[in-house]
Amino acid sequence: MTKILSESGNGKNIHTVSGITVRLCGDSGDGMQLLGTQLTNTSALAGNDVATFPDFPAEIRAPRGTRAGVSGFQVQFASEEIFTPGDLLDALVVMNPAAMVTNLGDLRKGGILIANEDGFNDKEFKLAKVDSNPLEADVIEQSYRLFKVPMTKLTRDAVSELGLSNKESERCKNFFAMGLVYWLFGRSLEPTLRFIDDKFGKKLPDVARANAAALQAGWSYGETTEAFGLSYQVEAAPLSPGTYRNIMGNQALAWGLVAASSLSGKELFYSTYPITPASDVLHELTRYKNFGVRTFQAEDEIAACGAAIGAAFGGGMGVTASSGPGIALKGEAMGLGVMLELPMIVINVQRGGPSTGLPTKTEQSDLLQAMFGRNGEAPLPILAPQSPGDCFAIAIEAWRIAVECMTPVMILSDGYIANGSEPWKIPDMTQHPRINVVHPDGADPEEPFMPYARDENLARPWAIPGTPGLMHRVGGLEKEDRTGNISYDPANHQHMVDTRARKIDEIADRIPPQEVLGHDSGDILIVSWGGTYGACHTAVRRCQKAGISVSHAHLRYLNPLPSNLGDLLSAFKTVVVPELNTGQLRMLLRAKYLVDCAGFNKVQGKPFSVHELIDEIKAQAEALQNEAVHHRAG
Repeated sequence: MTKILSESGNGKNIHTVSGITVRLCGDSGDGMQLLGTQLTNTSALAGNDVATFPDFPAEIRAPRGTRAGVSGFQVQFASEEIFTPGDLLDALVVMNPAAMVTNLGDLRKGGILIANEDGFNDKEFKLAKVDSNPLEADVIEQSYRLFKVPMTKLTRDAVSELGLSNKESERCKNFFAMGLVYWLFGRSLEPTLRFIDDKFGKKLPDVARANAAALQAGWSYGETTEAFGLSYQVEAAPLSPGTYRNIMGNQALAWGLVAASSLSGKELFYSTYPITPASDVLHELTRYKNFGVRTFQAEDEIAACGAAIGAAFGGGMGVTASSGPGIALKGEAMGLGVMLELPMIVINVQRGGPSTGLPTKTEQSDLLQAMFGRNGEAPLPILAPQSPGDCFAIAIEAWRIAVECMTPVMILSDGYIANGSEPWKIPDMTQHPRINVVHPDGADPEEPFMPYARDENLARPWAIPGTPGLMHRVGGLEKEDRTGNISYDPANHQHMVDTRARKIDEIADRIPPQEVLGHDSGDILIVSWGGTYGACHTAVRRCQKAGISVSHAHLRYLNPLPSNLGDLLSAFKTVVVPELNTGQLRMLLRAKYLVDCAGFNKVQGKPFSVHELIDEIKAQAEALQNEAVHHRAG
């Protein structure tokens, strides 16, 4: 348990703690995602800082009771600023043996283990491939605070007066578990009771009453049985003044795209093909037709990217998104966007690969694909959000660069960010800078239109089809400088390739310099990108408090890299690059800056834990210390 700060004197054994990490696990049909979402929202309303990590089965309908079918949701809520959903669990709630055996290793020694003992029977043991009841193992009693609760039976009893069938009654057991968790950690029932009424009250009143009864029964069980002995309270976190809401990464991306559309005065056209974990961006955008958003589900990935190019050619805000293998299919059309030099956004919500890989698990293995995954010399700006809330700002920044430079821009999110959530301070958009869009009007008949003439950013004009005097040729063949005519001239091809590359490189002069957590020189520099931000940031802060000379640089701009990054890298004795791949950013940094970076890599479909990174930082610090001792001895 996170350090106990105080103990109340009211006789109810309520301990105040700085933070709690809980994971809720069960079969994919047990409602664990709903339970976790409600716990998250309730904690956010209580003023806690919150971070979440949902974990979905890879199969849509995995066999019930099997390890492959386990669905989990991890929440950390705290009275201080946090950046991850937590490492070791303070409490684990499991609904069946499969959930227990696949998640128990993450529960800290002495942690709370709550099990629905009605879900532990011979049939479930066989499905989970365990020889005996894991709850009865000696190591469980010795290592954890085990609470066996007959949730299924107690739920049936709680809703018995409502005339529901056994099957319908059992479906409410997640609300019983929710009520028990709420009591244990001092959460209010009111937000979830309102949710139940809003979702089921009018259409399914019996279901609403049953879920509410199960929720209250779970609370009452914790309050009256005295089995737990004590409960825990987490006070509100000191957040900066403002209006907050809980937001997920894909949701924030969608909102950022809508905001960018409004800031630039351009209608948003979003074309895509459904794929996990990018699909929720489409689901969210379909709700905002009142903002002029148009969504299009294409027949395949190639068509989706082609449609976005068409929208950009027509003067709209063209956006397409996919994950992993879907981006590979879009590659040719992305090259066409580079050749046409049109503004558009391509979103890649990365997942485990290659091929279908681990469709519901997180990874960062598409960076090299984003950099080089098109034929020919076809550079693109690449941006990566660092957290769920940051997706909003990244979407706006990507569109600003796309318009400013007349180029496709790629956003590299990942499954960890996309499905995670955090409290997000709603910005005042009236104070946000506009995104200026200029279209030539063809008003000067004496001056022939040059579709590949360039401005100070090396951007060509964004000519709207049908504008008198602005007729020009489009297509995938190489363009002649200025005129845009088809050209096979070797010198012209060299010039156009160099110009397109220089246009991207010079973006580095207009983006913020790289910031550093800690000193801008020293022993160790941790360089991270994407969803590893929270774990790296937390690990570095803890190591700094322990007296280790370590700093942290997190990259949001991956192509081009910030202009001061080379100097930063050379100012440290050791550079470590943690990535959820086998070393892609490390390869790029070593090639560009000739700096020997150390990799710290993981490809398990799981994010880094803070403790993993702390151990690595300590190992690097010890190696430097030993090297210094050896040098003095020599």
